[in-house]
Amino acid sequence: MRQADEFTIKNKPIASIDLMEKAARSFVQSFLRDEFDANQRIAIFCGKGNNGGDGLAIAHLLLNNGCENVKVYVINFSDKQSDDFAINLQRLDESRCKKINVSTVDDLKNMKADVIIDAILGSGLNKPLAGDYEKLAAFINEQNKKVYAVDVPTGFPSEGIIPAEYNGIKAYKTICFQRPKINFFFPESALATQEYEVVDIDLNEDFIQQQDADFYLVEETDVRELLKSRKLFSHKGTYGHALIVAGNADTMGAALLSSLACLHTGAGLTTACIPKSGLTALNSLLPEVMALPRDEYTRIENPAKFKAIAIGPGLGVSPESEKLLESLLATNKPLVIDADGLNCLADNQTLLSKVPKSSILTPHMKEFDRIFGEHEHWWDRVQTAKVQAQALQIVIILKNQFTFVCLPDGKVYINPTGNPAMAQGGMGDILTGVVVSFLAQGYSSAESAILATFIHGRAGDMLADDNAVVTASEVAKNMPKALKAFQ
Repeated sequence: MRQADEFTIKNKPIASIDLMEKAARSFVQSFLRDEFDANQRIAIFCGKGNNGGDGLAIAHLLLNNGCENVKVYVINFSDKQSDDFAINLQRLDESRCKKINVSTVDDLKNMKADVIIDAILGSGLNKPLAGDYEKLAAFINEQNKKVYAVDVPTGFPSEGIIPAEYNGIKAYKTICFQRPKINFFFPESALATQEYEVVDIDLNEDFIQQQDADFYLVEETDVRELLKSRKLFSHKGTYGHALIVAGNADTMGAALLSSLACLHTGAGLTTACIPKSGLTALNSLLPEVMALPRDEYTRIENPAKFKAIAIGPGLGVSPESEKLLESLLATNKPLVIDADGLNCLADNQTLLSKVPKSSILTPHMKEFDRIFGEHEHWWDRVQTAKVQAQALQIVIILKNQFTFVCLPDGKVYINPTGNPAMAQGGMGDILTGVVVSFLAQGYSSAESAILATFIHGRAGDMLADDNAVVTASEVAKNMPKALKAFQ
């Protein structure tokens, strides 16, 4: 992002102070949508670098937008200051804005504010806060006020490991410039900010898109480009035959959910390989889905007739399940492996090397760690997923609020859709059904993973607009609407 700043300044051309002003305007527009109240007291804490320069420009703009009670606290913990900070400080001194110089936290004992804006330290920090900065962050957190962070909360690392003992500022919202920080997508970021919003500051997008990167954010335009519309004269054979090996006597729900999702995502034919005890439930609830009865001695005959195969949801962990998985691995046909299929891999690590190339693993955090080792931090977990996807030449869908799709070429695609209303049992079973459905329809493993995670989450987002809680079966049934939205 610093390179993008420099490129934009040089080639737009635009002075760095004017780019800072543009960033401040974008911040203020977002802030005032949330907090427009001319009478509330706004305290803006400004360090002496460019992040603080943003804060000074924000103060000036808030005054010009009718906010009467703005006070700036200049943090003098360092003698260094950026050139643009100095320019904006002079501008502020010439305005009617109230300013207080802060040399120690004791200088803040009489501070009163309804809302705080954090513009102390920017994205360049790569170690925990210490000394006066740590005390200042603790003081701000103790105020229990809404804190809006400029670009990044002070003390929060933009990338790399987020320490469990995070001691930076805890923001209500972070308003960041042009791109989210990579670390906003990791669960530990909840320690630093409840939410974030990205605002455009008109950096050169062509330059940004040309950069070599490991991380990519999936957007609607990507999904529209990948999705194929259904053509005239197509038929069920056009959209493939998916086999889902799932369910056990006590866990038939998982098999039903996966089959439901596969069906509603558009596979031409769906067959569920389930125990005989589940036939009545399958025939009653999903008459469109064919059954392949399974007992403890069953092996899949002629697996080549299926365009895509998924194994694992509700399967159970047993010697029979392991043998069934091993027999499918021996076909050298890419598989979708979830839930108990993953647990079988964890129990018998020799099977991991037999996973066919282009297979798709869909673990949540615990399943991933059982296979690939314990991880204390999500940053390390994603790095391991990236390495293993390359080494095994597979796709790993590492599930979370923001799901990481790790591809064999080393790229990681971050899925932004989905919401806490979807925090219900069975969502992973739905995702498995969606992935295998796309695979059956002829999409590549990478395309299937990217499309499935995005549209699965979007189906849940559409439901969450009107519902506080969203069930897995509701998400499956909403897949056709979510797909239609991209046509």
